[in-house]
Amino acid sequence: MHKLIVNIVALGFAGMVAATPSLTTVGEGSYRYLFWQLYDARLASTDGTFSTYQQSSPLLLELTYKRDISKDQFIDATVEQWQKLGRSSEQQQTEWAERLAELWRDVKEGDRLAALLTEQGQVQFYFNDADIGLVKDKDFAPAFFDIWLHPDTTAPKLRRQLIAAE
Repeated sequence: MHKLIVNIVALGFAGMVAATPSLTTVGEGSYRYLFWQLYDARLASTDGTFSTYQQSSPLLLELTYKRDISKDQFIDATVEQWQKLGRSSEQQQTEWAERLAELWRDVKEGDRLAALLTEQGQVQFYFNDADIGLVKDKDFAPAFFDIWLHPDTTAPKLRRQLIAAE
């Protein structure tokens, strides 16, 4: 009986999961901070190439975590990167951080967080392939993806790997 209930619950949950779309990998790499590998990253597009956000959408950035990271740590690091890039206002950063706090979760080793830039310029987030929400602000998408893809990123080696640059 217990097994039957578990199967019914699992099937019900499976119906709520919206897998990330199948796209072709542009590039992939790992991000390390000092001695720790924090995550593996993969960038994917329809045709497996990246030129610009507008020309490459839909565009998927998927992070697979190699260690536990709290939601608050991830949001703080994201805001810090926005500040370093200087391409968004403090008010935007605050509003976006509040929205991310509603969507994101603490991650454990092996968890996957994916961000899909839609053709409408919005960002759909997935956690372990489950749809966790949408950020509709069209200024958010370039600010978020710039953390990894802007020429001034703090992770230039990872950027080159993601966009398959020579």
